[in-house]
Amino acid sequence: MEKIVVIGLGLIGGSLALDLKKRGDFKVYGIDQNPSHVKKAIELGVIDAEITFSELSEADIVIIAVPVNIIPELTQKVLDQVSGETLVFDVGSVKNEICKSVENHSKRKNFVAAHPLAGTEFSGPEAAILNLFDEKVNIICEADKTDWRILDKAISIFKKLNMRIKMMNPVEHDRHIAYVSHLSHVSSFMLGKTVLEIEKNEQAIFDMASTGFASTVRLAKSSANTWTPIFLENKDNIIKSLNEYI
Repeated sequence: MEKIVVIGLGLIGGSLALDLKKRGDFKVYGIDQNPSHVKKAIELGVIDAEITFSELSEADIVIIAVPVNIIPELTQKVLDQVSGETLVFDVGSVKNEICKSVENHSKRKNFVAAHPLAGTEFSGPEAAILNLFDEKVNIICEADKTDWRILDKAISIFKKLNMRIKMMNPVEHDRHIAYVSHLSHVSSFMLGKTVLEIEKNEQAIFDMASTGFASTVRLAKSSANTWTPIFLENKDNIIKSLNEYI
């Protein structure tokens, strides 16, 4: 039974944990800076048990699922701890800074820069669901910098999750994702904010709102703790996309 450690027990990390427990011979451990997230993840069966950073050397696979501004430094810390055979991959939606941060690390060959294009507007361990990644695209950046055996292992994991795999340059990834993902979140947040500022009576909004409004502002329910770092990390591309949208 392989040992997986998930760092960050929110929607993506939690859903990966649930699906991999279901689809493979894995024991899944968790790390989260919020103790209540760890407790809830164990209660819900998202993970089997908590683990500490000092025990990462025993892991076969480490998944980094924290806000994107934390990933670069955390990935270096994880690579310092793991064995030479451990697969480490992140799931951040901004890739260039992450790739640059590890380019000279002695265990760069252990790392896969990944971005599964999946999610909902909900967050926390309670948001974790099965089958979130079915038929979704998973982008891998700088695959040529990963040891082929480690890369094969990562691809086998993504295939267990029933994902389609696409290879991409991290600079191109960040530029494209600003248009197809980040811009839609910005516009949804701002539509919700605009309406709430003009229409002070929230009940009146919901009385009048049709399915079109609800669909358009669905993403505005997303966690600001997740999306603020994304906007800041990819700000140059997002500003360009916003100017063209306006």
